Amino acid sequence: MTSHVYHPREIEQQAQDYWDEEQSFKMSESSEGEKFYCLSMFPYPSGRLHMGHVRNYTIGDVISRYQRMQGKNVLQPMGWDAFGMPAENAAMKNNVPPARWTRENIDYMRTQLKQLGFAYDWQRELATCDPDYYRWEQWLFIQLYKKDLVYKKTAAVNWCPNDMTVLANEQVIDGCCWRCDTAVERKEIPQWFMKITAYADELLTELDNLPDWPEKVRTMQRNWIGRSKGIEVVFGIEGQDTGLKVFTTRPDTLMGVSYVAVAPEHALATEVARDNADIAAFIKECEHAGTSEASIEALEKRGLDLGLKAIHPISGEQVPVYVANFVLIGYGEGAVMAVPAHDQRDWEFAQKYQIPIRVVITPEGYDGDVDALVSDAAHVDKGVLVNSAEFTGLNFRQAFDAIAAYLEKNDRGRVRVNYRLRDWGVSRQRYWGAPIPMINCPDCGVVPVPEDQLPVVLPEEVVIDGEGSPIKKMPAFYQTTCPECGHDAQRETDTFDTFMESSWYYARYASYDQGESMLDQRADYWLPVDQYVGGIEHAILHLLYARFFHKLMRDAGLITSNEPFSRLLTQGMVLKDGSKMSKSRGNTVDPQELVGKYGADTVRLFTMFAAPPEQSLEWNGNAVEGASRFLKRFWKLVTDNDHLDLLAAWKGPGNVPAVDWQNADADCRKWRHEVHCLLQQSNRDFAKYQFNTVVSAGMKLLNLLYDVASARHSGTVGNTYDALLAEGIDILIRMLAPIVPHICHALWGLGGVGGALLDANWPQADPQALLRDNIEIVVQVNGKLRGKINIAAGAEQQQIEDAALGDDNVQRFIKGRQVRKIIVVPNKLVNIVVS
Repeated sequence: MTSHVYHPREIEQQAQDYWDEEQSFKMSESSEGEKFYCLSMFPYPSGRLHMGHVRNYTIGDVISRYQRMQGKNVLQPMGWDAFGMPAENAAMKNNVPPARWTRENIDYMRTQLKQLGFAYDWQRELATCDPDYYRWEQWLFIQLYKKDLVYKKTAAVNWCPNDMTVLANEQVIDGCCWRCDTAVERKEIPQWFMKITAYADELLTELDNLPDWPEKVRTMQRNWIGRSKGIEVVFGIEGQDTGLKVFTTRPDTLMGVSYVAVAPEHALATEVARDNADIAAFIKECEHAGTSEASIEALEKRGLDLGLKAIHPISGEQVPVYVANFVLIGYGEGAVMAVPAHDQRDWEFAQKYQIPIRVVITPEGYDGDVDALVSDAAHVDKGVLVNSAEFTGLNFRQAFDAIAAYLEKNDRGRVRVNYRLRDWGVSRQRYWGAPIPMINCPDCGVVPVPEDQLPVVLPEEVVIDGEGSPIKKMPAFYQTTCPECGHDAQRETDTFDTFMESSWYYARYASYDQGESMLDQRADYWLPVDQYVGGIEHAILHLLYARFFHKLMRDAGLITSNEPFSRLLTQGMVLKDGSKMSKSRGNTVDPQELVGKYGADTVRLFTMFAAPPEQSLEWNGNAVEGASRFLKRFWKLVTDNDHLDLLAAWKGPGNVPAVDWQNADADCRKWRHEVHCLLQQSNRDFAKYQFNTVVSAGMKLLNLLYDVASARHSGTVGNTYDALLAEGIDILIRMLAPIVPHICHALWGLGGVGGALLDANWPQADPQALLRDNIEIVVQVNGKLRGKINIAAGAEQQQIEDAALGDDNVQRFIKGRQVRKIIVVPNKLVNIVVS
């Protein structure tokens, strides 16, 4: 290569070859240096990286390299979230088994990641579709089953008729499947559940111990867990011995109940439906609605009177019982008390079916017509009770306590804490997932697979025809014998939700080669993850499940920490023309083409400079060109003339620079001050992950060094300029090394600097250089700007006052007037008060 020409692909390949040969990123547990575990959310192997991947992984890589230069023992692994429906869809489209399609994609995407120079410990690479990986979640599932933290029951689920699988509530977007956008249906089938609700309190309270998570994410999780204190109220049913339980957080509205509504699947509704064709048809129709709150809220509120009467627990009044499409069987007892005056959904339903609306809450001090409060909509605010018998006049808090006491005394209710969170349904009726390690025996019931028979391996040579899971048609897979009685039995043919695999992969990286247990002591060395990087769209789905899984592993004695991720960074999206890049919008940019045209460092530099990590990044082709030009100027400065020799003399092995900076000329001292101010700024910004301003500081520093080089080559300055240029180049290379590692690696080597740049110390600003020879101070007269003075840093107050009073322009405004007071704000201003 020539000294003045920047050949990115050549130097990037050389750097990557060096890192591979030296195994630069192969990490182990060490007592030397503080550990730092940096992890970016692993990708689904869809076939090609997109710019969202590039940005996510560049952020993580910059953090990892920066922390390594801080002297820490840094781990940054990579793997593949390999199971899921897209592989089955691709298998049908391309007539290729999902396993083959997935592994071919992994091979291609691994090559792409390596071309971008990410500092991954590839020895720890994992794919969740490998039996050596999923055997351990099968093992843990069995342990949880033995602890009664796993169970199977028939439940109403969101069913995607296109993908023929169950969807979690979080996977239903606007009533449709998040994968294929097909409208979901409600269906009752046997499902496996994990008792995440048993950890609801801890999942909620531990959020307070995660101060380095974005508050938005913590709020989303708090809302999803949804802890609420209320009262479980029991309504009698006329002619029946069993009461109807409902949960409410607004017992102050209890006297305004004018009907009760139950879910279509509720026993009261199904019983009536046996002899009522209209009710039966309505229940059947409701099966086409989803089970998520979002899908239910989008529905027109409809229902039918069951012909039953509920008995009010306080007044004894009888109110009608409706079956309604907006009530979910999985929430509470599948029944709600309806207070149309004070709940908008109940109000709309009552308006539709002409049900009485009774106002029992008014604003404090209200003396108007109470019915007017609800003429156009429900009055949902808290206030003072009216029309509520002995509870009239109480406020919300008083009414809560009084009504709770009344109901408990009369055995018609109790105070209860309720959660919005529901147990995690983990079984899916699809093929490409980890088999659930259970056996169904006609005599013994459900029996776990013996641990010495794990893993239950998913057959990979299959044909996907779109008609359900192929393993349900494979006797060789599902036919087996019961481990307890030895009789014929069948394996479970449902597979795990893919969020199972992504809920613990971060821990397996620490014990990647352990064949005898799920984790070993190395997990306690590395965990928790010090920095986790990923999109905010995973705030509920993945992050909540991972926190839950971490606590399960802790309680199984596998780890000792309470939380998986100490610090979380949620990067913004990559946009083009104001919209998120996506194939469907036709606005994607292929990072492979960019790397081929400009080099990986240009792509990395652009993604870090275009926006702070948390903000969305707007694609700008001109800015990519600008990043490329900057790197060419960077290369030219360092390799031009004798600059490499200067760097070698400054930083070569054994060199200890000794420069008399105090006797350098004023311009040299001024420039060195600016160099170290920029370094100090970049150090602050790196610590805050404000990489865009770090790049900005690097650009300013490069321009400044060109000025220094120009002055030096003029031949009229002292030899301290040699040292200043060498010091500035050394700082710039190290400062940019985490962001553009290939070019910095090459320049470090060309400069004859000993050792790998990866292991160089992070540059620190010289406190002496940060001191200024002279400072500019504003001078005011009676608070108005009248002049500016330059004065030696550290000057005594009397010197500052004399200089201010002696300024020619200031003299014009104080001439002939009495100076009453002089106020000096050190290093900032002087205010002369005159009469």
